[in-house]
Amino acid sequence: MYTINRQEYTFTYEVNKSTFISFLKYIENTTEAKQYINLLKEKYPDATHHVSAFIVGSSGQNGGTNDDGEPSGTAGAPIFEVLRKNNLTNIICVVVRYFGGIKLGAGGLVRAYSKAASEVVKIAKLEPIIIYTILKLSFSYPYLNQIEKIIKDFQIIERSFTSNITITIKVPVEKVTMLSSLLNSLTYGNIIVSEIANNPLDN
Repeated sequence: MYTINRQEYTFTYEVNKSTFISFLKYIENTTEAKQYINLLKEKYPDATHHVSAFIVGSSGQNGGTNDDGEPSGTAGAPIFEVLRKNNLTNIICVVVRYFGGIKLGAGGLVRAYSKAASEVVKIAKLEPIIIYTILKLSFSYPYLNQIEKIIKDFQIIERSFTSNITITIKVPVEKVTMLSSLLNSLTYGNIIVSEIANNPLDN
């Protein structure tokens, strides 16, 4: 999955005298999506339509569309499909339309809104979504130096020195299996690796 940086991106084009202005912005939840839609409605109060689609969640599990007066399925859904096909999340795309007097028809609307969304996505800087997990490592003192060399590139959250050593680190989920295998091999199985939590974070 991907998202974009915190910059707002825009793209404008015209078809059959109707002007389409697309906006792409990073969001973290549905509340921010609604706030951004309302902001653009205030900024462009004379526009004919303010069509929107958004996706949120570390795996893109939540989202929504709004045709804002356009025929059902011809506006918000095509925008949503562009976001989905580009594996985007934590993202909203709003397309502001100024009607030029010539009707585009259902097919024309789908193509117009799809193009508006596709073009603004093309100019955006995409960033991968990284899902982290928290690992707790418990091991005996003789392995400390070797283990610290292995985990030096990961964020260390906490260290505890008692009868054994416990180090809590943040690790990308995709690297957990590799790291666990390496640590078990290094210590001949004399380490306890336990997962505490998953934390979806954008990077």
